[in-house]
Amino acid sequence: MSEIIFDFRFVESIHWIIVLVGYLVVFIALAMLVYIFVYIPRIMEFVKNRKQPKPVTPVGSEKKGNSDISGEVNAAISTALFLYFNELHDEEDRVVTIKKVSKTYSPWSSKIYGLNNMYHSKK
Repeated sequence: MSEIIFDFRFVESIHWIIVLVGYLVVFIALAMLVYIFVYIPRIMEFVKNRKQPKPVTPVGSEKKGNSDISGEVNAAISTALFLYFNELHDEEDRVVTIKKVSKTYSPWSSKIYGLNNMYHSKK
């Protein structure tokens, strides 16, 4: 058996610099990815809160605890919205019909072009 021995005499200083720079680039890239993945939720929350304008309330007006709309009015509004959104879609039969194709032959499904045919034709 031959033995493989690594000789450090042939390794020059430029090779060590290339190895060091390579490891540093990979380590810095991984650190940046970890930093990005850790702070993405905070960034997204900041952007989400920044885009939504805060409602402006006039001075002296305060929200009341009770609503002025009665239950009957709420029921009428919800029924109207339900009927409106149901009319947006077409009525479908939910019946699937499959028509049989008259030409069932296809070169893709033909068995005469199979690989076994090559072995039989060499006789």
